[in-house]
Amino acid sequence: VQLQASGGGLVQAGSSLTLSCVASGFTGDVYSVGWFRQAPGNEREAVSCISTRLNYTFYTDSVKGRFTISRGNAKNTFYLQMDNLKEEDSAVYYCAADEKPWYCSGYGWNIGQPHDMRYWGKETLVTVSS
Repeated sequence: VQLQASGGGLVQAGSSLTLSCVASGFTGDVYSVGWFRQAPGNEREAVSCISTRLNYTFYTDSVKGRFTISRGNAKNTFYLQMDNLKEEDSAVYYCAADEKPWYCSGYGWNIGQPHDMRYWGKETLVTVSS
C-alpha cells in the first residue's frame, strides 16, 4: 500500500493550492481519508477527513470555509482544495487512509481517531508567504 501526496508549494497569502493524494495497493475500498499538517514546533493536526462510504466531511475550525476535501473521479484519488491561504497554513501536509469507515465519522473525528489511520503518505510542503 502506498499513499502519494503532491501539490505543495510556495504561494502568497490569499492564493490557492490543491493537494492530491493517490492511494494504491489497496485490496478493498478506501473508506476513510484524511489530511493532516504539522508546522515546526507544533503537534500534528487533523485538517480534514472524508468518509467515502457516507460522504461525510470534517474540517478543523481554522480551515472551515477555505478548504475542501473531495474524492476524484479516478479510483482512490483524493484532493484538498485550499483557498485563501494564510501564513498559519504553512506546514508539511500528509494524507492518510484506511479501509475502515469509522475514522471519518462524527464520533471518530471528535475523539481524534483520524490520527490512528493505518496508512500514511510522505509529506508535501506548503509555505504561505505574506
